[in-house]
Amino acid sequence: MMKTGKNILLYFLFIVLATLVSCTNDDDDEITDGDWWEMSDFDGVPRTDAVCFQINDIAYIGLGYDGDDRLNDFWKYDPVNNFWTKIAAFPGAARNGAVAFTIDGKGYVGTGYDGEDELNDFWEYDPSTDTWTQKADFMGSARYGAVGFAVSGKGYIGSGYDGNYLKDFYTYSPENDSWEQIISIGGSKRRDAACFVIGSKAYVMSGLDNGVYEDDLWEYDPSTGYWTEKRAISDDDDDLSYDDEYISIARINGVGFSVNGLGYLATGSTGSMISNIWEYDPQLDLWSEKTSFEGTTRTEAVGFAIGSRGYITTGRSSTYYFDDIWTFDPEKEYDEDN
Repeated sequence: MMKTGKNILLYFLFIVLATLVSCTNDDDDEITDGDWWEMSDFDGVPRTDAVCFQINDIAYIGLGYDGDDRLNDFWKYDPVNNFWTKIAAFPGAARNGAVAFTIDGKGYVGTGYDGEDELNDFWEYDPSTDTWTQKADFMGSARYGAVGFAVSGKGYIGSGYDGNYLKDFYTYSPENDSWEQIISIGGSKRRDAACFVIGSKAYVMSGLDNGVYEDDLWEYDPSTGYWTEKRAISDDDDDLSYDDEYISIARINGVGFSVNGLGYLATGSTGSMISNIWEYDPQLDLWSEKTSFEGTTRTEAVGFAIGSRGYITTGRSSTYYFDDIWTFDPEKEYDEDN
């Protein structure tokens, strides 16, 4: 009887220990890399499908659609002091679905949709005078849902939708105020893709073509003028384990930005809204999931990075439009109480 009692006691202790280990393992699976804070709300009206660019340590956000009207107002955000200031309104047609980037201390905005027509006009913003100047029209067809980025002193616009899906790309020289067509991105045509710049190279990913959420990633090197396909952003190889969790990277209308040599892709949709955020290491050509976005899930937001943090603001969920702004520090461990 004594021996039997000891066996029962040992069995009971084994079950308790196994339960504790199981709970511990579940906790370990929780993603806590990176932390979020809500900042001072965007001062403009809530909107979706806006644009943003940053000059030095200031972000500039404007245009978009508020559910009733296309907009042409612009605002600048100081993340250090956490406040917004209205700047000169965009002088072109009010629009959504445009692109923007920064070259040598000036912001550039072009393309988009005014509610009736696709657009190909192109504008420069000078923060020292708070003025806009119209520049040479974008060389490609008028379009919206394109991607735009700047690298090595030149701007780039490509892909999008002009009544058909597109994959062509063009580069802009501010010195000559001129456009030149470059090699098209590889893979499929696409609209509403995402992009970020790391060092001297740009990365374009995902988007939609023929009802398919594209799962490819392309690197553009301006020194060679060529695109290079990187590893797919999906569980593409059943024989390898590195991409087993890549089931939620591909999307449309995601936000891309880069911090400390790493790229980030957040929000967007694949029919339903996405809250996760993925980090891309260009040296390893690998992705890892970070702490999910803490604001309301959304699509058609804008994002930017200043210093060691990324920022996400505006966007929509169905017919609800947002004006909150959130900052993300990828180096901090998640704290649910902050």
